[in-house]
Amino acid sequence: HDLTFGASVEAYESENVFFPGSQSAYVYRSLSDFYTDANDFLAQCGSNAASWANCSRAVSPVNLRRFQVRYTNIPGQTKPIQPLEVLFSGLYAQDEWRVQSNLTITAGLRVDVASFGNTGFENSQANGYTFRDENGNAVQYQTQKLPDAKPLFSPRVGFNYDVRGNGQTIVRGGTGMFTGRPAYVWISNQIGNNGILTGFEQQDNTTARPWHPNPDHYKPSSPSGNPAPSYELALTDKNFKFPQVWRSNLALDHKFASGWRATAEFIWGQDVNGLYYINANLPAADGFFAGPDARPRYFSVTGDACTQANRINCNITSAIVLKNQNVGRTYNAAFSLERNFLNGLYAKVATAYGSSENTVDPGSIAFGSWNNNQHTGDPNNPGVGFSNNFQGRRTFLVASYTRDFFGWGNTTISTFLENFTIGNSSYVTSGDLNGDGGTSNDLIYVPRNASEMNFEAITGSTPFTVAQQEAAWDAYISQDPYLRTRRGQYAQRNGLLLPQITRMDLAVSQDVSRLIAGSKNTLQIRFDILNFTNMLNKDWGLAQVPISTSPLIVRTPTTTGAKAGQPRYQMRVVGGQLMNRTFQKTAGVLDVWRMQLGFRYTFN
Repeated sequence: HDLTFGASVEAYESENVFFPGSQSAYVYRSLSDFYTDANDFLAQCGSNAASWANCSRAVSPVNLRRFQVRYTNIPGQTKPIQPLEVLFSGLYAQDEWRVQSNLTITAGLRVDVASFGNTGFENSQANGYTFRDENGNAVQYQTQKLPDAKPLFSPRVGFNYDVRGNGQTIVRGGTGMFTGRPAYVWISNQIGNNGILTGFEQQDNTTARPWHPNPDHYKPSSPSGNPAPSYELALTDKNFKFPQVWRSNLALDHKFASGWRATAEFIWGQDVNGLYYINANLPAADGFFAGPDARPRYFSVTGDACTQANRINCNITSAIVLKNQNVGRTYNAAFSLERNFLNGLYAKVATAYGSSENTVDPGSIAFGSWNNNQHTGDPNNPGVGFSNNFQGRRTFLVASYTRDFFGWGNTTISTFLENFTIGNSSYVTSGDLNGDGGTSNDLIYVPRNASEMNFEAITGSTPFTVAQQEAAWDAYISQDPYLRTRRGQYAQRNGLLLPQITRMDLAVSQDVSRLIAGSKNTLQIRFDILNFTNMLNKDWGLAQVPISTSPLIVRTPTTTGAKAGQPRYQMRVVGGQLMNRTFQKTAGVLDVWRMQLGFRYTFN
């Protein structure tokens, strides 16, 4: 038995400043709407900038899509500093047990605890509000309440078994819980968004915030430090735990008599404390769309005093709550074959396929993690989808040849050939289809045929009829290898896999070795051609990305006739034509061949 014990203690302090929208943000539906608003300002306030400070308009001549402004709410504070104090401690113990000469079992336990200081801001007003969780239950939160110090236990066990005791065939594997180091920004979001540190105003579809050149025009002139008139919240569920994953693997290594070595491995992961977000200030949907795309729809305000849609508490723009789920999963299967030949040749070939699914890929901003998460209806119950970290397929071949041709050092010629999936994406509508306040996060419904489509004619300089759009959309679906498999269904989050790329790198290195003071010294000169494939042919080694993942533009739903209550769209026009293909080649630095020359000196 080899016993290992240890402990770790980390004291962490930070002062984060996150102040988006402090310059005032105006979102217009078109460039002409902005010109109309700005010209109206000049007409009423004049062209002399000296008179602008005291000039104000009550309404805008256009309907703004969105207005936002964020401001410090504590008197005398110029920047909203989010103080965070954490004591992160861990204990671990491990036993490496050599059961017999060809079998080793390793078992261990780790316990981690994150203790947060009392640096949150108490908002007694928000603490008294009632919100709604993802199941429709009434809930309340405490803005100052950071996560409790909960011990996270991570047991694990692994084994290594040499089948014949001669190193020819080895079976290895293990299973256990693993805890990641806390991402403290998830918690500092709560310290920053509580209605005390900052105020935040957001108005949608409004004429009450006409454009003004002064970015501070709509900010309170003298904040009091009391709850702001309007603000957003970032909150943490009282039972929240930092992420843990249960991971298992099983592998086989085998050496063949010919000198080849093969490895096969399978890894499986399951979320124990995965992450997801809800907007607890979002009421229940007002109804559903009619027709084949019968997703929930938010379209009116009933039963509350709010004057703006989709808020339970009118002065709260959003209340994003960090919670746990255990539905995320991932797996990876890999196989490799390699050999060192006696004549200086080395070769390896490997292939792998990996998949990962979760509810949300959390970022550093609470609202963005919720608002930008693609879904098919209820944003507080988005369901499991493919992760941004979906791996897909990867196959590579490595070959190198080393020989001392000149008598002063080895010459090595090597190549790396790879075919891999570069990423994935989601098909969403352009605009807020279901009316929940989030744009470009509604996954599209893929119609079976033209009878399930509902288009509005495109007018203007490049007009297209409803019939032309129906034909173009049906043709687009048919040419898209993913969409044509989803007819009669919703597109999946990150379900669109980007085309695989094949690239090859080539390298030549020359060693020059000499004995200096009795020791071998080596100068290596290395010449690389990256993406050598593109050097051979300008059309090789290029990536492809979607021209647009939002081919449908949301219009006002149909109100009369056989398709009353159904979503209505216009198809995206690109280059004067309705979209007719999915992908286009990219032209980044990785798509072209590059050369580099390197030098390395080794003292032995």
